[in-house]
Amino acid sequence: MEAMHAQSRFVPMPVSRPPGEAIPTAAPDPRPPYRHEPVLLAEVVAHAPPQARLIVDGTLGGGGHAAALLQHLPQAELFGCDRDPEAVAAARTLLAPYAARILLKHLPFSALPHHLLADSVDYLLLDLGLSSHQVDTAARGFSFTHDGPLDMRMDPAREGPTAATLVNDAPPEALRDLLQRFGEERFASRIVAAICAARAEEPLTTTGALARVVAQAVPGKHHRRGFHPATRVFQALRIAVNDELRELERLLAVVPHLLAPGGRVAVISFHSLEDRMVKEAFRAWEQPCTCPPSMPACVCGKVPLGRRVTRKPLTAGSTEAAANPRSRSAKLRVFERAAGGEATTDPAPARHR
Repeated sequence: MEAMHAQSRFVPMPVSRPPGEAIPTAAPDPRPPYRHEPVLLAEVVAHAPPQARLIVDGTLGGGGHAAALLQHLPQAELFGCDRDPEAVAAARTLLAPYAARILLKHLPFSALPHHLLADSVDYLLLDLGLSSHQVDTAARGFSFTHDGPLDMRMDPAREGPTAATLVNDAPPEALRDLLQRFGEERFASRIVAAICAARAEEPLTTTGALARVVAQAVPGKHHRRGFHPATRVFQALRIAVNDELRELERLLAVVPHLLAPGGRVAVISFHSLEDRMVKEAFRAWEQPCTCPPSMPACVCGKVPLGRRVTRKPLTAGSTEAAANPRSRSAKLRVFERAAGGEATTDPAPARHR
């Protein structure tokens, strides 16, 4: 990494550990090995700029996307990060053959502007879904099919509320609003009433206990095969616990400044709230004009930052969906910054609407 830093576009960060302090060693971990199948892998690789020098993976997961990109682009360096320390450790192992070309950090992707130079990123990737490992590891508390502590923190060491905190302590009105906003749950009122009745007897501390309460609250005729009644509730709690939408909002606000001319950002989303934010951001970057529709020509002076490479989101094909059911809800959108700088063309009198 020393040689890499000499010409790298990463921002060097100081080491916070005092000199001479021993590096702590972790106790043996009884949990299963990290496992995650990257979705839309071929599509992610196919949309990488061929001459990319700096790749940024803001959601490393197990490192599957990163490994494929490093193999496909032998001239590129990669900066990778994840909020989940287990994901960073797994990616470090998988990406060991590329050690001279990578720099991995344990941090949320909203912190990327503090670690990268402006106008430097040739390909920025975000995979906003949960990893298979997170879902399948009961101790992480994300799954309604694997009973475990009601946690749901992406970073288990982070101080702050867990899902159990919200479920047991949030006022009914706040809990109902949370389920409606982040889960788009139509039975939010019924579910919250059931949760409040259950927690009055004893705290809900496990994923299994919460899943049972929710399943009993949702009318039976609305139970669907292959879709657990608690799916939207667990989604809403996870989003709230990890502040996921605000994290995405913060990064989208600075992505155009991070991308190099001709650079691309690719975002994989798994539910409508995230996808809507990405779609609207890409559209605003491509068509930033804010003049009233009645104006015959643009006078606001705002010029397009680039173009949407994918006019509609790319989704998994039948083969991938059959092999990896979790890929069925994945949507990939790609945006490319203008090669000449901020604008795709010289400002013209015609309106960009």
